[in-house]
Amino acid sequence: MTTYNKVLNNLEKLNLEKMRSYLPNYLDIIKEKDISLIDSLYELTSKEIEFKDKRASIANVKVAGFPFEKELEDFDFLFQPSINKAQIMDLATLRFIENGQNVLFLGSSGVGKTHLATAIGVKAAQSRYSTYFISCNDLIMKLNKAHIENRLDAQLRHYLKYKVLVIDEIGYLPVDRQGANLFFQLITKRYEKKSTIITTNQPFSKWGEVFSDNTLANAILDRLLHHSHIVKINGPSYRIKDKIKQSESRLDTKNFA
Repeated sequence: MTTYNKVLNNLEKLNLEKMRSYLPNYLDIIKEKDISLIDSLYELTSKEIEFKDKRASIANVKVAGFPFEKELEDFDFLFQPSINKAQIMDLATLRFIENGQNVLFLGSSGVGKTHLATAIGVKAAQSRYSTYFISCNDLIMKLNKAHIENRLDAQLRHYLKYKVLVIDEIGYLPVDRQGANLFFQLITKRYEKKSTIITTNQPFSKWGEVFSDNTLANAILDRLLHHSHIVKINGPSYRIKDKIKQSESRLDTKNFA
């Protein structure tokens, strides 16, 4: 076996897939351009790191549980002029995560809250932050189930481990006092340690009704809002944007005809 084949075998055993696939062509480039050994090693290891980072990013997004993969580039800010685009772009830098801050999207149904929350969550996952997406209703059901089965601590630790937890649709369904208490425990454990992204269709003044207890609701809000960025969206339903455009297009065509 030649030394060249031995090197390929070593790279395979070390699971350096990209370096192994890149090496044959790169040896020719080294000869042609007279690249130094140290520069060659840097180039090859950089290719491997880039490959592994990309693979890890894809895996992170996949296990995060997003209902869909949206990016900020897909969002039509012109359709929702009430949104401060500069604020959203600042959130996209993800520095709020390093600061242990929360993000709360507030607005009526369909204005783009989940889209924006998901887009920032996807960006966090791509950047190798452990991220998880769950609806408020599903979260409460899982916490309640864990409580009944006497494994609440383990379930709380599960959600606590994520650097970014996206909780969607607070306020769409009522939460009983038991569920509110469990939710409060989770938020308390994450407080000032991890970042939580929230979407809600209810103003904070109505969270007492949402969580069936004013005291618990205020305690939850106190911890969520203390270190937070609030994005309030006022505008038409983002979901019907394309329908409106289609209607206008048909109207223009009819008038032209």
